[in-house]
Amino acid sequence: MSVLTIKDLSIDFVQGDERTQAVKNLSLSIPEGKTLGLVGESGSGKSVSALSILRLLPEPPAQIRAGQIRFGDRNMVTCSEGEMRHIRGNEIGMIFQEPMSALNPLHRVGDQIGEVIQHHQNLSDAATRAETIRLMERVGIPDADLRARDYPHQLSGGQRQRIVIAMAIANRPQLLIADEPTTALDVTIQRQILDLLKDLQHEMGMSILLITHDLGVVRYMADHICVMQNGAIVESGTRDEILDRPQHEYTRSLIGAVPDAGPPQITPETPLVQVKNMSVKFPRRKNWLGLATEYLRAVDDVSFDLYPGECLGIVGESGSGKTTLGRALLGLQKAEGACIFDGRALSALSPREKRHLRQDMQIVFQDPFGSLSPRMSIGQIITEGLDIHRPALSADQRRAALIEAMETVELDPAVAERYPHEFSGGQRQRIAIARALILKPRLLVLDEPTSALDRSVQAQIIALLRQLQQEHGLAYLFISHDLEVVRAMSHRVIVMHHGKAVEAGDHIFTQPREAYTQELLKAALSGSTA
Repeated sequence: MSVLTIKDLSIDFVQGDERTQAVKNLSLSIPEGKTLGLVGESGSGKSVSALSILRLLPEPPAQIRAGQIRFGDRNMVTCSEGEMRHIRGNEIGMIFQEPMSALNPLHRVGDQIGEVIQHHQNLSDAATRAETIRLMERVGIPDADLRARDYPHQLSGGQRQRIVIAMAIANRPQLLIADEPTTALDVTIQRQILDLLKDLQHEMGMSILLITHDLGVVRYMADHICVMQNGAIVESGTRDEILDRPQHEYTRSLIGAVPDAGPPQITPETPLVQVKNMSVKFPRRKNWLGLATEYLRAVDDVSFDLYPGECLGIVGESGSGKTTLGRALLGLQKAEGACIFDGRALSALSPREKRHLRQDMQIVFQDPFGSLSPRMSIGQIITEGLDIHRPALSADQRRAALIEAMETVELDPAVAERYPHEFSGGQRQRIAIARALILKPRLLVLDEPTSALDRSVQAQIIALLRQLQQEHGLAYLFISHDLEVVRAMSHRVIVMHHGKAVEAGDHIFTQPREAYTQELLKAALSGSTA
């Protein structure tokens, strides 16, 4: 018996007189206790299809033109809003693709999990608190009692993803819609989360709609697979039929889109960046006066050099200090130690000199949707840096710079007046890269730049970053949990664990020396072949 059946679903996005077909005659079903994997390129209609099940698409511009979505004996297209409120988060849970935008920045994460529990279970405050801590521990959050008091911005990307997962499973739903549930997770935590979802599925007979670009995750989790392209399903079948014996040319191209191993050779010269004994600490406990009595060392005495044209990979588990290190290097996070850029110590520069230097040091943030203002068109977003650093440019010069930046990342300049919500995850990542590149920086910090992208788009972004690096001599600090992508991009790698650099060099993938590095690589290998 099927828990969810979708028949001939068509969804359009309407903007004035323009009508775009996002989903075309989609039909699929998910049996009780089974997992259906939905795969395809960014922009193929996967997330739009998933959001339509819970009627979470913005109306307008989204419009369900035809079709049915049946959950049990109910047609979700015609359910009242009261019925939908009962179903959402209770009978159907959802893990959203971008955890930072799915969490309320004004509320503590424990309160947000507790709100989901109380809304549907009507427990006491004490029981809600206990269940919240249990859920946080179950999804792998250390020190759950303490971290429940944190706000979303105080957690790493992987930890935020785990909070979203805890919210989705809080009421033991019949159907779990998992939209890229392991996107921001390192390989060791990824396997824990997938095993957790399998355990819950076994316990409750829960069905799962799994949307992911990671074919290793699909092979490990899915019973059946549907492949989407341009809003339509082009191939469907069992897991083994699709992954081992694909029939459609598009499916074969997805499976074959693996990043090439190894970056282009460079000749190291004078370092562009020198980081010496960098440390970052955050208050962990405070006394009644509000003074810190205990600290968490997010970055602990890390040193490295980075050369022009070089890519230095930073890897490690979620919460190991990777992102904090990148932000500290750029001066976005208060830190101890020294950072020297092009022979100039950043700590010795005046605020005006630092502001001028910002154009040479740019960042692509981990969450592209959260880092793009929803109130600005992408043209305004990409050219915002010009307002600060190149105010003397004429309107024609600004327009020329915008067109060049958009074409560099293979975006059509004709869409410059559109807003971030109108683009797919992969397209938003290109917008974020264009914003960083328009100032022609010398250093680019890339924080999980391909984590939200499917394999084929990952390969395109990697090729683009390599091309830009060779053409402009860019230095990259490449932060990622995806070791396959790191291997394809990086000349050297730093492995971080609990804030420390436990191993560094160009030997990491061939002859790892530290036990932690070996375990990390082992988990990545088993995850890619699962």
